[in-house]
Amino acid sequence: MTDSHRPSGEYPMYPSYGNGEAAYPPPPAYEPAQQNAGAPDWPAPEPAPAPAPERRVKRPFALLAAVAIAAAAVGGGTATLLGELTDGGTAGSASGGVVSGTTVSQSSAGTVSGVAAAVAPAIVEISAKSSAGDATGSGVVITSDGEIVTNNHVISGASQIEVALSTGRTYTADVVGTDPDKDLALIKLQDASGLKTASLGDSSAVEVGDQVVAIGSPEGLTGTVTSGIVSALDRDVTVAKDDDSSGQGQQQQQGSGNWPFEFGGQQFNGDTGTSKTTYKALQTDASLNPGNSGGALINMNGEIIGINSAMYSPSSSSASGSSAAGSVGLGFAIPVDTVKADLDTLRAGDGS
Repeated sequence: MTDSHRPSGEYPMYPSYGNGEAAYPPPPAYEPAQQNAGAPDWPAPEPAPAPAPERRVKRPFALLAAVAIAAAAVGGGTATLLGELTDGGTAGSASGGVVSGTTVSQSSAGTVSGVAAAVAPAIVEISAKSSAGDATGSGVVITSDGEIVTNNHVISGASQIEVALSTGRTYTADVVGTDPDKDLALIKLQDASGLKTASLGDSSAVEVGDQVVAIGSPEGLTGTVTSGIVSALDRDVTVAKDDDSSGQGQQQQQGSGNWPFEFGGQQFNGDTGTSKTTYKALQTDASLNPGNSGGALINMNGEIIGINSAMYSPSSSSASGSSAAGSVGLGFAIPVDTVKADLDTLRAGDGS
């Protein structure tokens, strides 16, 4: 046997295949599996890249998470809105959703119906009897035990005053104090308690164009609601100061159409008489008629911004005494800041 040219023991010898020489098998077409971890015959195979199921999983997971977050946000917003609509605005009271002294909630603030529903229980009808006849006016309840602000000309010269609440209940009232120079009066119900009260606002914040609501008892129609805007500020309006011997002050509330006042040097709706006073007024186009005197001019938050006190009527009453045409959008109210500044005087009776 011919010796191999390869060193003995380097490769194993295999049986000959007919020519007397040892044959060497060809290398395998694949890398043999590692037999000895300590000394591999071939380099260790590089690990195959792992499949990426995580990307396919993470993307829908992230999408679901985003959807869940969005749903939570929408659900939270819905719950908040639902709470505001169902809790009567209690949660929003600190931000002005509910006005002290009224029950205007966020869901109805800014609407005439919401303001009317909240404030109407605090507006009363006043019937005053005097030697001149019966007069009808309006008033605003400011304390739960029955203090009511009205115009002086509504109760001037009255020997008896009866007040009807929005519920229909009636009370007898006494005059606490009057201020003829400002055409204001304060009366108080006898034996009253637990009454709905109105909130006195801030007339210095009123601007031309602000929407307003008027509530009163024109022609004895209790709780009549009208609306409009503030047409002008600081109008110098002159009205009758006291009930004179002719009964002019009372007659203007008897449905005769007389509601005399002066503006710009001219007299309207009859003679104001020799005793008169002038004040700065808010002008409004909210419809006012005889009987609205002493009633409320209200902003859209349910706050009283003025006490209605004068109006312009396009024609005077006829000789038969029938009522004149109603308001044509020229009404005037005493600013509520004037009322607030005068309350201590009225309560003390110093202005009487």
